[in-house]
Amino acid sequence: MKKRILFIEDEVKFQTAFTDFFRSEELEIVSAYDGESGLALAESKSPDLILLDLILPRKDGFKVLEELKANPRLAKIPVIVLTNLESSKDVQRAISMGALAYLVKANYSLPEILNRIKETLKNYS
Repeated sequence: MKKRILFIEDEVKFQTAFTDFFRSEELEIVSAYDGESGLALAESKSPDLILLDLILPRKDGFKVLEELKANPRLAKIPVIVLTNLESSKDVQRAISMGALAYLVKANYSLPEILNRIKETLKNYS
């Protein structure tokens, strides 16, 4: 059975590259381009994992993470932050709010991100 990944990311090129790369994997990618639609899709699609950017229109990633973790139906979904923000303050904030991992886009290749996703799914299934 395919695992469903909700990818909340406003950069269309990154969404497209990510979806194309993972097409051959046993993963279903659901895309959201802003924080509000990401939260709505988390409710309606029940993803197995959420990849979350922090710089988003309509609701930033920190607010999305806060609302995910406050919702009993969504709180247990593992969240990996995938962003360009590199400050240790942002990393600490996201982890303290419940993110399992914090990946800076520029520091990871798509295969490395895929490995982290698979590892997380294996540990939280």
